[in-house]
Amino acid sequence: MLETSHYYFSEAADNLGLSSKIKKILITPFRVVKVEIVFEDDSGQLRSHLGYRVQHNRSRGPLKGGLRYHRSVDEDHATALANLMTWKTAVVDIPFGGAKGGIDCDPADMSKRELYEVTVRFVQQIKEVIGPTQDIPAPDMNTNAEIMGWIMEEYSNYGGFAPGVVTGKPLQLFGSPGREEATGRGVTHCVERALADKGRGVEGTTIAIQGFGNVGSHAARLLAAKGAKIVAVGDHMGGVANADGLDVNGLMTWADRHHTVKGFDGGDAFDGPEVLTWDADVLIPAAIEDVLNKDNANHVRAGIIVEGANGPTTPEADEIFKKRDILVVPDILANAGGVTASYFEWVQNMQQYRWDVERVREQLERIMHRAYDGVADVAKSRGLDLRTAAFVQGIRRVGKAALARNYTREKIDL
Repeated sequence: MLETSHYYFSEAADNLGLSSKIKKILITPFRVVKVEIVFEDDSGQLRSHLGYRVQHNRSRGPLKGGLRYHRSVDEDHATALANLMTWKTAVVDIPFGGAKGGIDCDPADMSKRELYEVTVRFVQQIKEVIGPTQDIPAPDMNTNAEIMGWIMEEYSNYGGFAPGVVTGKPLQLFGSPGREEATGRGVTHCVERALADKGRGVEGTTIAIQGFGNVGSHAARLLAAKGAKIVAVGDHMGGVANADGLDVNGLMTWADRHHTVKGFDGGDAFDGPEVLTWDADVLIPAAIEDVLNKDNANHVRAGIIVEGANGPTTPEADEIFKKRDILVVPDILANAGGVTASYFEWVQNMQQYRWDVERVREQLERIMHRAYDGVADVAKSRGLDLRTAAFVQGIRRVGKAALARNYTREKIDL
């Protein structure tokens, strides 16, 4: 994934005419933290995991990015995601830099006590480099509001009352209403804008979704409420389809109980990966990275792809989509609703004043629409696809902030 994120960055940087020296400065993280977490499991045996926090760029403000608990977490993976966070926060123009991290563990193999223990020990080892004005983690894959609450409490043992150290917290622990649905809601706004670019509305549009976790389920719910037909949903265990539109609320109840859409009786079963090439107007990959690749890109039938996941499209697939005139709304724009709502939560924590959910939703819609229109304007003015345009927008804003902070004799035109 690191190679992919660098590829997309380089395409945009070349379009801006940046020198190799400036490109290296912008792409290199300013700090990488790697720690070993040792604890006793429930059987009394010592267990060891590696934890990472990659802090990429803080030119535009405190660092922001999720923590994921997954066996695939390593330095390269965290670095790629931290890079993407830098450009993502810049694209939606919120005052954060980019960071990412996590622990190479699988919560499915751990008790709650073990999960708590590994979380607390991780915080103890990175507490000097996180904080409300330094680096603000958030939930990501296999982490949730409860874990964010544990982080807040442990950090506060050292730094005093500091709810702004993390976002995505439970409401009773200074979380924000509307945060849980925000990424899916942001995806929904991008689907609306992309359809408008094609001269149509949401009503009657057919949509296929890969992944039915937080992002996919809320996007499905919100789009169905606007009149779209969710015709197919697939996950790692299976899929379900209904040409007349799935009962999304029923599917959400089933998936919450069974942790998969497989077996839902409101449609026909199919193998999960088939959803990527489903006959639908819009495809939303909302699961994991690299699912759209050179092997299946020519078989994608959707005319619009809105990336709910981080890095779901490889560069080879992206080139195929350009040739096929498939409109791709890139992840650093499409799934930025989550970090935008995290910004709202952080603002509320810093001011100690809570917003109501209507204000959160109104401000999220305003920012997502403004960001989409800004990227579309760059794409039109420079003759670019939306992904390259989004990176150009992000690089420009980060670069201008960095230049404003420092004196340089070198002439850099952004």
